[in-house]
Amino acid sequence: MTGSAIRVFRQIGDIRTFRRDCWMKNLSVGFVPTMGYLHEGHLSLVKKSLEDNDVTLVSIFVNPAQFAPTEDLDAYPRNLGRDLQLLDSIVSDDKLRRVAGVFTPSVSEMYPSGIPLDPSKQEGAFVTVAGVSEQLEGQSRPQFFRGVATVVTKLFNIVQPTIAYFGQKDIQQSIVIRRMVSDLLVDTKIDVGATVRDQTGLALSSRNSYLSDEVRSQACVLYRSMMDARQAFLNDKSVTVASLKSQIQNQIASVNDKFTIDYVEFNYTDNLEYLVDNATIDEARECVLSLAVRVPNSNTENVGTTRLIDNILFKK
Repeated sequence: MTGSAIRVFRQIGDIRTFRRDCWMKNLSVGFVPTMGYLHEGHLSLVKKSLEDNDVTLVSIFVNPAQFAPTEDLDAYPRNLGRDLQLLDSIVSDDKLRRVAGVFTPSVSEMYPSGIPLDPSKQEGAFVTVAGVSEQLEGQSRPQFFRGVATVVTKLFNIVQPTIAYFGQKDIQQSIVIRRMVSDLLVDTKIDVGATVRDQTGLALSSRNSYLSDEVRSQACVLYRSMMDARQAFLNDKSVTVASLKSQIQNQIASVNDKFTIDYVEFNYTDNLEYLVDNATIDEARECVLSLAVRVPNSNTENVGTTRLIDNILFKK
């Protein structure tokens, strides 16, 4: 028992039947795909969908195709009852709409051919979005965006949403999905919502639950260092990318020398072209500053690390 009044769909056939009924009634359908363990970032997207659409659907599916064998698939936080109660509590501000349903398929439902974590052993159909999948997260996690693009394509085929909602925290994911939708002629609009942060500025993430209070407080340096870099650019438009990167790296290291930077990069958002270190930022193009940092789950216990990502835009 979930304690929630929201309808839960576990079979593809059932949610397709529901979607056909929406078509017959000419109802717009908003869709928020998630991996569960919801936080205010997810809920902000759900609220936007409730305001924009006649019907809102949410998926909760921890997608094994975007995890490498060494990553945290088994440890990824899951609590369906909690998620359903959170969704059940949301009502749109002026239209009194609620979430109509949640799609929570099994792995075998989504991957009929099976899905071993080792990509070399995977069989079946997969979606690759070349040109914007190889940078940043794609460089650190080569299998990641193939897994994302594949599962989102499957979900869009099942739900056929009018509008689908994603968050800016995963900005490269949004860029990949926009390209995929455009190139595959998918009749779904993509809406990207602003990153939601806690009171310290730390971007909300399901993985933040791994962190001790002390480390979570220290991790706000990620956002602060990026904002300070943007201010440095506004103060001196001739500052080089190398100088801004160095400023960020030093600021993060000064807070906790156990924070390990995976990358700090500047890319133009239209094609994710990297800015080389001796370059200056072209104000005529939208630029994204992204970083990924591994932080200890606790400063006092040897309990592993968590990889945090964040980004801000340099807009003209």
